[in-house]
Amino acid sequence: MFLAFLDELRAAGIPASLKEHLLLLEALDREVIDETPEAFYYLARATYVKDEGLLDRFDQVFARVFRGVVGNSGVQGADIPEDWLKAVAEKFLSPEEMARIESLGSWDEIMATLKQRLEEQQGRHQGGNKWVGTGGTSPYGNSGYNPEGVRIGGESRHKRAIKVWDQREFRNLDNTRELGTRNIKVALRRLRRFAREGAADELDIDGTIAGTAKQGWLDVRMRPERHNAVKLLLFLDVGGSMDPFIKLCEELFSAATSEFKNLEFFYFHNCLYEGVWKDNRRRFAERTPTWDVLHKYGHDYKVVLVGDAAMSPYEISHPGGSVEHMNEEAGAVWLKRLATTYPATVWLNPTPEEHWGYSQSTQMIRQLVNDRMYPLTLGGLDAAMRELVRKN
Repeated sequence: MFLAFLDELRAAGIPASLKEHLLLLEALDREVIDETPEAFYYLARATYVKDEGLLDRFDQVFARVFRGVVGNSGVQGADIPEDWLKAVAEKFLSPEEMARIESLGSWDEIMATLKQRLEEQQGRHQGGNKWVGTGGTSPYGNSGYNPEGVRIGGESRHKRAIKVWDQREFRNLDNTRELGTRNIKVALRRLRRFAREGAADELDIDGTIAGTAKQGWLDVRMRPERHNAVKLLLFLDVGGSMDPFIKLCEELFSAATSEFKNLEFFYFHNCLYEGVWKDNRRRFAERTPTWDVLHKYGHDYKVVLVGDAAMSPYEISHPGGSVEHMNEEAGAVWLKRLATTYPATVWLNPTPEEHWGYSQSTQMIRQLVNDRMYPLTLGGLDAAMRELVRKN
């Protein structure tokens, strides 16, 4: 079973090595955990999973291998660990509930019947009061009514079962899923450098204890609040082909605002030119010269540009190529200046990466930012943050 578990993890894209597998076996041999399914689950997860973006996939593999659930194809004849079920029941059920289970017979009889039915049953079963299936009143299965039963996957209508076999705790942390504000925050946290700056307005508990012990009287110590000292410049493409990505950009902006104290943002359209703005309603009336941005914010700022890079190539390569105004210098000139001024510069593209090769403008911008263009996915955002960290 454990070798099958290792194979399933690898098939799911989780880089589980033989060394980690042997480490897990050694831990089990030395009895470093309690003999409960929860303890084994957390031990295996800590051993094999090094990226929280893979937690959901791990949960799915764990369910298939150890809980007898195979996707949507039904229930297979799995070897259900009786002591695991019993340990879970004793942990989560009250004495009264355990007593009510006896109305179905002894615990051993219930488990033996479940195993027998899993072995005898062929295919999926709907309704009824005997087989493992959905609906009905059988003690085994899901979506039916028997509060003293064993639920196999699915959702419980009555929120009662001896064991929920299909719970997944990290459903929104799969790095193949769409981004959300919480997932974006998780990825942005790779770009952190903590410092204590400003007024001393936070109680220093350790310093107060040490000072009081040394002086012999209450010696209250204060210190500046600890915060993320990374400085970030965020440039957001708006309008036109970016309209389908408004919600995604809003989530990114919200997450970045909460994660970075030193954050400045500006808007642009398609390509960076001689002016940017902060209010789209007054984009033509109140612009900030790009030169002022390059001179105001120091070289230690990290720069993130967000855009689909979809435009006419002339908007990048030629003066006057902008679709909105007469730009005296080509967009490529301004992008080069930005990348030169700020070595830590990346471009996040919400368009699927497999489509980039069909867009000439995307290839041009990718070259101008020194090939540091990343897809606006959880994996791409994580890679972009790692790149910015390396550019310290």
